[in-house]
Amino acid sequence: MTAEAIDRQSTTPYYQQLVAVLEQRIAKGSIPLGDRLPSENELCAEFGLSRATVRQALQLMESRGLVTRVPNRGVYASEPTGEGGWGIQGPEGFLENAIGHQNRSVQTEVLRHGPVILPAHVCRALQVPTDSAGFELVRLRSLDGVPALYSINYSPSDLVPVIAGAKDVLAGQASLSELLSSAGYALGGAHRAIRAVSPSPEIAEALQVSESEPILHIRSTSWTPAGKRFDIYDTWVCSDVIPLEVNVSVTGAK
Repeated sequence: MTAEAIDRQSTTPYYQQLVAVLEQRIAKGSIPLGDRLPSENELCAEFGLSRATVRQALQLMESRGLVTRVPNRGVYASEPTGEGGWGIQGPEGFLENAIGHQNRSVQTEVLRHGPVILPAHVCRALQVPTDSAGFELVRLRSLDGVPALYSINYSPSDLVPVIAGAKDVLAGQASLSELLSSAGYALGGAHRAIRAVSPSPEIAEALQVSESEPILHIRSTSWTPAGKRFDIYDTWVCSDVIPLEVNVSVTGAK
């Protein structure tokens, strides 16, 4: 197996392995900045991957600012121009995005976790009956030792044994997004709403901000390619510590 081959035995999702290979090619100059990447068909043939997997990899790279999609021409290597923030329109979670920028030290403290009766708004978002059982994971994420995000993830009952048995995730040492993907819950789409709110006393204390100081709140609902909803999270963000980034590309331009 060559260094650039996809490791079929690895627990790392194929699309993330492909991203690593393409990032390495760009870094080494075998794909110079400004040059077009191989087409989706060429990447499928070279690595033995499905078109959906290749597209997921390219979307992830685009969300990081590593490539630019030019309508009717292809995908081109580009140099990231952002501030190393969280590209919230991408398929990856905060941890993967921060690590992808490789310029910040990320610390995760798990504040609590376990089976719960899901809140009413979560039941509605997951499209399950009121007072359904599920799993709650509450974490504080810091960058370079500075509190940046307070997040609460909720998952439906069928994922309780998966998450409850993931000791590395519950210890803050591994990615929940990658765990869910490896369990068959790959991200097919998501809706994320952002607004400014005043934090609760618990959240204000964790983030070391004033209760009267508005911070950004993100509520996200994720679903699989088949449309099954599987992850709801509420995240409170100190945007002065971790900026939110949105990369915009134009498709179908006339």
